[in-house]
Amino acid sequence: MNQPNTLIWKQTIPGGCHWSGIIRRGTTLRMTDVDGGANAAVLLFNQEEKLERYNMADTLKSQHTFRLTKGHACHSDMGRIFCCITADTAGWNDTVCGLSDADLTQQKYGTARYQEHRNQMFRSGLDGMLIELGKWGLDMRDITSNINFFSKVTTDASGGLTFQTGNSKAGDYVDLSFVMNTLVVLSTAPHPLDPKTSYQPGAVNLEVFDTPPEAITECLHISENTRALKNTQHFYCGGKNESA
Repeated sequence: MNQPNTLIWKQTIPGGCHWSGIIRRGTTLRMTDVDGGANAAVLLFNQEEKLERYNMADTLKSQHTFRLTKGHACHSDMGRIFCCITADTAGWNDTVCGLSDADLTQQKYGTARYQEHRNQMFRSGLDGMLIELGKWGLDMRDITSNINFFSKVTTDASGGLTFQTGNSKAGDYVDLSFVMNTLVVLSTAPHPLDPKTSYQPGAVNLEVFDTPPEAITECLHISENTRALKNTQHFYCGGKNESA
C-alpha cells in the first residue's frame, strides 16, 4: 500500500454502520477494505450548496463507462466534479445498484433489532444513509444514485446484473482526491445484490491526507473531466488550482 503523506485523521467504520463528514478540497479520502468483501455506499454533496450532488448519469456518460476506477472523476449535477479516483486496488466500483432497504434486509437476513442485539443489529444501507443525512438537514428526498465502492457488478447482453464475489480483498483501498469541499455520506451495509445469506458486512477504514499536487493528472486525459474541473475552480472564484 502506498503510504499517505501528511495524515490528517483516521477512523474505522464497522460493518453495517454509517458515517458522514466534510472532506476539504486539496485533501484525499482513502477508504480501505479491512477484511475483504466490504461495501462502501457513498453519496456526495456540495458543502456550500447541498442541492448540488453526485450525478450518476453525467458521471458515466461523460466518461463512457459503466463502472468507476482509477482515472475517473465523480461529477455533480452542475457540471462540476467532487473528486478524482487517484488509486483503486480493487479495480471496479458499482455505480447502478443503489442501496439495500429494510424489506430487502429482512427478507435476506431476518430480523435483528437494536433493542435485543445492540450494535449487532441488521441495518440496511438506506436506513444508515437517512440517519446521516438527517444530521445535515437532508432526508429521503436527497437520496440519489450512489456509488458502491469495492463492489463489482457486471451485466450480460440482456441487461441482467450479476454480483461478482471476491472483487475486493483485505487491504484493498480507493483514494478519492477532492477538488470541491464535499459532504460525504457513507454506509457499510451489505451491497443489495450480495448473495451471502447471513448478515456479514465488512468494516472500512477511513484516512484523510493532503493530496499530492500531481495526483489528479490521470483523470484529466478525459476532456469532460478537464472542463468540469475548470467549472469547479470557477466556483471558487479562481482559488487554488487543484490541477497544478
